[in-house]
Amino acid sequence: MTVSSVEMLLIAARAMFFTFLIRLATVAFTRWRRAAQAHTAQLQANHQVVLQRLADLEARVAATNVAVSQLGERVERPQQLAAAPAAPRPGIRSPSVSPKGGAPREELISKCGLSIHEAELVHRLHAPQARPPARKTGPGHSHAA
Repeated sequence: MTVSSVEMLLIAARAMFFTFLIRLATVAFTRWRRAAQAHTAQLQANHQVVLQRLADLEARVAATNVAVSQLGERVERPQQLAAAPAAPRPGIRSPSVSPKGGAPREELISKCGLSIHEAELVHRLHAPQARPPARKTGPGHSHAA
């Protein structure tokens, strides 16, 4: 079995062609790998920028939450203060319930929300005074005990 020169030439051409393809694949793979590494590095840099911005946003949101809660407290405080005087306070609302009008202590307690001692004090201060009969103290009457 002898190999002719044409066959030998075809075998050599195939070998050179496969060598060329291997080198071409190596160069293409190397360039693809370098591009992928550069792209990965760029993605990592972008990722770091996004993480930094996210951390900044979280800090701003936390600061905003604190500011909003403080503003909420400020808004609620005046409403609470304004609501306190608006609450109905017990007291004498009509002259018919007043001690000057002749209302008894029990009526002051029930209609005005006063305690027994408060009603007693209001009654003593504002009720019409019944004048006791004037005693005449003469020389014969002594108040000695």
